[in-house]
Amino acid sequence: QVHLVESGGGLVQAGGSLRLSCAFSGTLFSLKTMGWYRQGPGTQRELVASINSGGAATYTDSVKGRFTISRDNAKKTVYLQMNSLKPEDTAVYYCNNGIGSYTWGQGTQVTVSS
Repeated sequence: QVHLVESGGGLVQAGGSLRLSCAFSGTLFSLKTMGWYRQGPGTQRELVASINSGGAATYTDSVKGRFTISRDNAKKTVYLQMNSLKPEDTAVYYCNNGIGSYTWGQGTQVTVSS
């Protein structure tokens, strides 16, 4: 079974930056589309960024130009570089594959203060 461990969250001021990491244990990581999801207070979980096996990335409109997803297949890790953070980015951030079918990890809390 795939095991996902998110890390790197924290409390930052608006305009600050964080880099999230997602460690993947399992097989065939390099062939999978991976994504970052988030769920804020009173919101549904949403996909914010994804990256496919060829390195092509996609982002939800609200984070375009501010967030960058990347992957290191040798480390079986996916990253989310978050810059110019806004209070509305406050959420628990999770990683998963592109369809959210793996068992969800605990996530990592990102809190952006104004």
